[in-house]
Amino acid sequence: MIEIMVVVGIIAILIGLLIPAVHTVQRMAKETKQKAQFTAIELGLAAFKSDYGDYPPSFWFDPSATGTTAALRNYCGAQKLAEAMVGWDLMGFHPDSAWRADGLDKSGTANTVYLETDTLKKRRGRYVELDVANPFLLGGGTDSLFPGGVVDLAPRTYVLCDVFTRPERKIQQIDGKLVAAGTPILYYKANPASLIHHPVSWSQTSVCIYDARDNAPILNQGLLADSAKLPTLRRQHDLAPGIRPGTTSFEYFYDFYIRDMRIQGRQWPVRPDSYLLISAGMDGIYGTEDDIRNFGQ
Repeated sequence: MIEIMVVVGIIAILIGLLIPAVHTVQRMAKETKQKAQFTAIELGLAAFKSDYGDYPPSFWFDPSATGTTAALRNYCGAQKLAEAMVGWDLMGFHPDSAWRADGLDKSGTANTVYLETDTLKKRRGRYVELDVANPFLLGGGTDSLFPGGVVDLAPRTYVLCDVFTRPERKIQQIDGKLVAAGTPILYYKANPASLIHHPVSWSQTSVCIYDARDNAPILNQGLLADSAKLPTLRRQHDLAPGIRPGTTSFEYFYDFYIRDMRIQGRQWPVRPDSYLLISAGMDGIYGTEDDIRNFGQ
């Protein structure tokens, strides 16, 4: 009996040592897969720039977008990334796109960009294959992320999700199957013409190298670990114009999240001439240590 108990004890100790090792290996495998997805997206973005002369836009907040142009205001960086890589309808990007949530063409008067059958002739195809891009509808039904919808973002539009699937986020497919989805990949396009890294007010963020508001509505979906230490989710009306915020999510985004710490002489962001990609990582929360990004730690 004593020998059996000793053997059982040894087995229990070995299992206790093995389980954390297995979890570590699983996490490393997921992180490697996520980095591979980022590599595919970066190759797609390079091809997009080669075809159209620039990276896709990422702006969400446009104070001038009112009335009939409101579609310009509820289409953020993550949505624009999905349209560029796989198309507004998952059948490839259309060169006449106006980057609108309703899919209208540049004239804004006719939905001809994606609904006419001959538009496929004008497209170059997807820049990232669907099984790698992981596109999911953003909101508005049981077959989408956030079935209740997202404030300030158009429903039934696509975002690319990371590989860290969440068991509580089951998406119903056309065939009725439930598929676990990850968290939307955030996309921020740089403004290389700007020399401003850290704005002095919210109204100045639109002229910065990076606009922290580009994915604010997605960050506002309970996906932030701490609103005081994470990429900004506040809107322009949260602070009076001309007042520079103190220790807020606004400060965190510019001073700690994307600032290039190797440059000591002035505040300057990483990748100031291209774009940022951010995955929420294993925990599904942006701003924590397990985030996967295409830039430095």
